[in-house]
Amino acid sequence: MGDPAEQLAALAPLAARVCPWAAADPVPGATPADDDGPVRAMPLVLRIERGTPPSATALLEAAAAAALGLCLDERAGPDGPWYDAVAAWAGAGRIRKLARRARTAHWRAVGEVEGLTATMGDPEAGGGEVRALVPGPVDEVPHEVRRLQIGGTDLPADEPGPPPPDRPVIWLNPTVEQSTGKAAAQVGHASMILATVLAFTGADAPTVEAATTASVRTADAADWERWTAALARDGSGRSAWEDHGLAPVRDAGFTEVAPGTVTCIAARRP
Repeated sequence: MGDPAEQLAALAPLAARVCPWAAADPVPGATPADDDGPVRAMPLVLRIERGTPPSATALLEAAAAAALGLCLDERAGPDGPWYDAVAAWAGAGRIRKLARRARTAHWRAVGEVEGLTATMGDPEAGGGEVRALVPGPVDEVPHEVRRLQIGGTDLPADEPGPPPPDRPVIWLNPTVEQSTGKAAAQVGHASMILATVLAFTGADAPTVEAATTASVRTADAADWERWTAALARDGSGRSAWEDHGLAPVRDAGFTEVAPGTVTCIAARRP
C-alpha cells in the first residue's frame, strides 16, 4: 500500500482532530474544519433482504469495512478521482454518515453508484453486505440513493462469541440503545478513526489495512466503565491510545443519543 499517511492524505483534517498529538508539527495536509459549507455525508447502504436478512454483527462489520475501505481505495488517494470529495467531507468538521437500507432491484441499482462494497460472510446465509458511497452534499445524493429508506434497519441482536485475538475490535456502548442503522454509521466512524490514528502515528501499512477487518462486539459493562474512565483522564485521547490502544467515537448528537456520547470505542487489540 505504500506510506499509510500518504494514502490517507484525504483524512488529514480528521487526523488533526482525533490525534493532534501525533506529531510536533501540524498534520501534513490538514486544514481547519469548515462547518460553513454544505452538509456533507458518506451514504452507507445496508443490504437487508426480506427473506435472508443479515445478522446484526455481520452487517456492522461490513459497514466498518466498507467505510474505511473506500478511504483506503487508490481512487481516494492523492491522485485519485475521489480524493477531493473525501477531503472536503473530512474537512467539514464531522465525518457524517447516513445509513439507508436496500434490497433486490434497489440494491443492484446502488451498485452502479460510485463507491465500494464490503461483504462479511455469505449474504444468502446471514452474512452482511454494505456499500459505502463517495461522500458529498446531502442534498445532492443520486436518485438511486434518495429513494432508499433510512428507517427499518433494525435487526435482532445475535451472539457472535468472543472476537478473534488477532484483529482490532470496535466495542459498542452497552449503556445506550442504537438502531442498527445508527450503529452502522458509528462503527464506520470507528474504523476510520482507528486507521487514521494508526497511519498518522507511524504504524506500518499492514496494521492500518487490518482496521478493515475489525470485529464488532458489544462491550461488557465493567470493561466499558474502565475504558471510558481512561478516556476521561486525558481530553486529547493521547494517553488512552498510547497506554491502552483505544480510540473513541463521540457522537454529535443529531440522532438517537445525546451530544458527546461515546457510542463505540475502537481497540487496536481485543
